[in-house]
Amino acid sequence: MIMRRSEKRTDDRATSGPQRALIAASFVSRVGNGLFNTAAMLYFTLVVHLPAVQVGAGLTIAGLCGLAAGIPAGNLADRHGARTVWLVSVALQAVTMAAFVLIDGWAAFTLVATLDRLAATASSAAGGALVARAGGERPAAFRARLRTYVNLGVVAGTLGAAVAIQIDTRAAYTALILANAASFAGAGLIGLLGVPDYPPLPRPAEHRRWSVLADRPYVSFVALYSAMGFQYQTVSLLLPIWLSAHTDAPRWTVAAVYAVNSGVCALLQSRLGSRVETPRQGGRAFRLAGLLFLVSCPLMALTADVPVWVAPVLAVLAVGIHSVGEVWESSGGYALAFGLAPDHAQGQYQGLFGIGFNAGQALAPAALTGAVLALGQPGWLLLGVFFAALGAAGPPVAAWAERSRPGAPEAPGAARPQTGSAPVEADR
Repeated sequence: MIMRRSEKRTDDRATSGPQRALIAASFVSRVGNGLFNTAAMLYFTLVVHLPAVQVGAGLTIAGLCGLAAGIPAGNLADRHGARTVWLVSVALQAVTMAAFVLIDGWAAFTLVATLDRLAATASSAAGGALVARAGGERPAAFRARLRTYVNLGVVAGTLGAAVAIQIDTRAAYTALILANAASFAGAGLIGLLGVPDYPPLPRPAEHRRWSVLADRPYVSFVALYSAMGFQYQTVSLLLPIWLSAHTDAPRWTVAAVYAVNSGVCALLQSRLGSRVETPRQGGRAFRLAGLLFLVSCPLMALTADVPVWVAPVLAVLAVGIHSVGEVWESSGGYALAFGLAPDHAQGQYQGLFGIGFNAGQALAPAALTGAVLALGQPGWLLLGVFFAALGAAGPPVAAWAERSRPGAPEAPGAARPQTGSAPVEADR
């Protein structure tokens, strides 16, 4: 028994080292993302002097082109090692981000943005495979901690960007872009020094380069998660527009809901996310998230019918409920995304997962503003019902997917072992 405990402590230390390195790398890169994303539109329109319509068109082209890198990069990670592909990807991100300070027109902007999105998609796929390999005996707890620090990194970067926005000079915005480029370089250095170069896992004879596309339960889950991902822009895009145009809430309410959303997710991600370990638990978490969104969306709609002093309170309450749902949704999504993927093909599967999520985020602004804002308060109610229906589909999709895995247990209700229990996320 003493020997086993000693061996376990040694194994825990070996596992926690790569986990700490991945968490640190993710935090550093997300600080940079927070710096850049907050002020990017201002830089491109006020400093580079591109019309907002051209910036939007360039980013749309870049986003759509970037999706193409997901599965190929995941395949490379599975075949040649996830760390190598990830390091190359973050190095390319550092270069493309720094190149933004040199652009002087729309064509150059679109080209650099497209290269940046291709590198980012590849980084996400390879990074997912890395996180899967470093998962240890409690991969759900590791993923929850990782996402907590990702959220904190974005918040820290956003606060830093506020300073540059207040200064409002070309030098200040340029410093933000170069700081984001440096964050990718820093993340890569942390990964190079702290993350092992895991060897590729043996692949079965039936494995194919595009096997994930033939996995209908997994493809169905990705479609489900992509649609449920509209909830992120419900808080970041739809609610601020609603508060500004349809309510008497003071302007600071928008900042308050952002703060509540970030705070709740940071506080609860580890506590709740660590409980969602298996795909079956992920399906139930998805259902709970849908029910919470069913409550939060009508509350957001009611902010238009209350006095000016009640609207901020109601908005904060709604976002608080919504944020708890976001924690369950992300935790359930990760449990399914990683728990259903074969160990030897985590990169390929995480590549498809990233493609689906990013495609959903690209569609969300038009869908949410076009449908919900056009319908007004009934639109909010329909949105809540939409999320609840997606959540209700979580358990049956998870059960279907578990039954289709190789070696799935025959007994009803029996749980499939976590695929990442012996080395097997991506920060999305």
